[in-house]
Amino acid sequence: MSIPMLDEAVLAKIIESGSDRQHSLMFVNASIYTLDPVIGDLPAADLLLGDDVIVGVGPGLHTAAEDDGALVVDCTGLAIVPAIIDGVAVAGLRARPADGVGALTPGNPATFAVVAGRAAGDSSLEMIVWQPEQAAAIVVDGEIALFNGRRLAPVQPEPEPNLHRRPIQSPHLGIWIDETDFIHQELTADGRYDETRGGRPHAYQGSFWIDGDRIVYHDDLGFWAYGQFVDGTLHHAGYTFHR
Repeated sequence: MSIPMLDEAVLAKIIESGSDRQHSLMFVNASIYTLDPVIGDLPAADLLLGDDVIVGVGPGLHTAAEDDGALVVDCTGLAIVPAIIDGVAVAGLRARPADGVGALTPGNPATFAVVAGRAAGDSSLEMIVWQPEQAAAIVVDGEIALFNGRRLAPVQPEPEPNLHRRPIQSPHLGIWIDETDFIHQELTADGRYDETRGGRPHAYQGSFWIDGDRIVYHDDLGFWAYGQFVDGTLHHAGYTFHR
């Protein structure tokens, strides 16, 4: 399959503007599959970026491109699809406005692909499940990572979480016991947890991170889990804990 092509002159302007570009990016004249049940699919529309988020989507945005000093990428004959897919939305099982990952909705991350287009209204999965080598462009958090089949910068691997012991300050440290007295979970200041289950000590051990009312666990066995603190209780894996 041949790769759909975008205007190389536009890419040159984007590169010239640099990472501290003063110009916003606008992708125009595309079929846009938003995966938002309220906005829906747009047969000929524009997508305006502001730094790493989407600030506007819909027809007619390009009329203000010159006023806004936007760098315009003409996507005539192409489609814009989310690069992170909300499977529930694809299946048509969500009726409320999208507020999470994936949908091309103002305020959401500007992460999407520009691919060979079709008429809007065709929500088939093959339109959404794209392959990088078939994309005209891939944008990740507002930055063009691939253009006309060429990777513009090497992909930097996500840093591994720091699994070494490190001090943690949190009011949630201590021993938490579930309502049936089956699980005792100790959260210590070195960022480690230790679970006793049914009287069996050290049943699970690993590292944890606390961010506000959310706790994320990475067990030494390799799996990840999470919990939430609500009004003095800890909700985790279907259990309710009290300290």
